[in-house]
Amino acid sequence: MEIRPLITFLRVSDLQSFTHAAAQLGYSQAAVTIQMRQLEEELGVQLFERIGRRVRLTEAGTAFIPKAREVLYAVRAAKEFGKTGEEPEGKLRVGISESLLGSVLPPVIMDFCRCYPKVELSTCTGMTAELFDMVRQNDIDILYFIDRKTDFPEWIKVAERREPTVFVAAAGHPLAGERNISLERLLKEPFLLTEKGVSYRYVMEQELAAAGLEIRPFLETGNTAVIARMVMNQMGISFLPEFAVREPLAAGRLVVLDTACPEIRMWSQLVYHRNKLVTPQMEKFIEMMKNMIFV
Repeated sequence: MEIRPLITFLRVSDLQSFTHAAAQLGYSQAAVTIQMRQLEEELGVQLFERIGRRVRLTEAGTAFIPKAREVLYAVRAAKEFGKTGEEPEGKLRVGISESLLGSVLPPVIMDFCRCYPKVELSTCTGMTAELFDMVRQNDIDILYFIDRKTDFPEWIKVAERREPTVFVAAAGHPLAGERNISLERLLKEPFLLTEKGVSYRYVMEQELAAAGLEIRPFLETGNTAVIARMVMNQMGISFLPEFAVREPLAAGRLVVLDTACPEIRMWSQLVYHRNKLVTPQMEKFIEMMKNMIFV
């Protein structure tokens, strides 16, 4: 059995499309069709149902996924035999929430690039839903995001950490010393927020909606550092993950407001697709993330 059809099979099963799999793998659609037909003949089972342009896994196809992965892992292990002293090399694509990229990841990136200079590291930011799709489409290798605790059967989660979310204001703000600030009072202040749809903002807006309230920010931006600077200059208040404002909070330039809003539980999480062939550079990145972030 050749390895190439197994790689193609896993990509088709991920994308549910011969056309998209062909485009990602650099093959013609005809080549993918031939590979899958030959694989089915070799196994003696039908792996896909083809109805019009739609492709669906059969029960046998679904059952074959872990078998194909086992073969590919064994092949990779054989190729790596005797190379334990060699540095990882190749590409590593990390999907990440923008707030985490600016606030948490820089030390990891610097250490990783210093330790593994042969690895081409790239990052891609976006809304959580967009990043989820990129994992499914194999456009990124590993995803680091913040959201409510999320578990999908097609993912492998390697680490997670609880991340407090807070309403913040400048230390000299009139609300800084108040206790149990009502939501109605809070919403009288000008708000600076990340874009609509960002996970922690979405959950906060749901809590407000449950109380019959709505927030109308005067500024929306994905750059949490810009928001923090504007809040420190008393241009409004904000709602952010605590890690995004940790330094100004520790320095006393920002304060956490004591509000009547129910606690909002968010988690930073590190995942990759269950069908992803884990490369040495992925292993090293995961190890470094566990040692530096998820401790």
